[in-house]
Amino acid sequence: MKAHNKITQESLTPETALELLRRGNERFVNNLRINRNLLQQVNQTKEGQWPFAAIVSCMDSRTSAELIFDQGLGDIFSIRLAGAVISDNVLGSLEYACKVARSKIIVVLGHTHCGAIKGACDHVEMGNLTGLLGKIRPAIFQEKTIRENRTSSNQAFVEAVTNIHTERSVQAILEQSVILAEMIEKGEVGIIGAMYDVETGTVTFHEHTKRIGQSLEAVGVSA
Repeated sequence: MKAHNKITQESLTPETALELLRRGNERFVNNLRINRNLLQQVNQTKEGQWPFAAIVSCMDSRTSAELIFDQGLGDIFSIRLAGAVISDNVLGSLEYACKVARSKIIVVLGHTHCGAIKGACDHVEMGNLTGLLGKIRPAIFQEKTIRENRTSSNQAFVEAVTNIHTERSVQAILEQSVILAEMIEKGEVGIIGAMYDVETGTVTFHEHTKRIGQSLEAVGVSA
């Protein structure tokens, strides 16, 4: 299979780009991955790249976006750091991916059994990790349904916090990047949150977080 080029990238909409990721994960789960000649793709992308998606995910060794969405060289931007925390560096990377390189969909991908989420739930403090986990803690405070054993030993609590953190991260991107918010408002780019299950390999997209072609006010962002 050939790598994406300028023509194939331009032919995609945010919705069709999202569908490529859905189908890719279905192939991954069913062990029907596309047979790619990666060395050929190296040659095809040596003069440039035309990724159709930008995925913000955790650094967890089990969450390689290229693998779980069955994509090849030059197909996606993969932005990875513990807890998929949103920072200025992440926002800058996403703005480059969408405004300059013309990617069509942003996915904020959380995952089950996340060590960063567990660390935040347990109030871990350790060097520079302390500040990173601090960016996850608002999701802990927002989670009100579980009242007992609000620690990493309670899997239901960890997953609830992960879902909230992912939703907050989608909103943070909209609120903190005028460039991306305006592109999403115009329908040039889409954004959605999702959860990867490390036990099954399945990605579940959070449809209620999907934003494509909506006004800034509709997504809670002031002009």
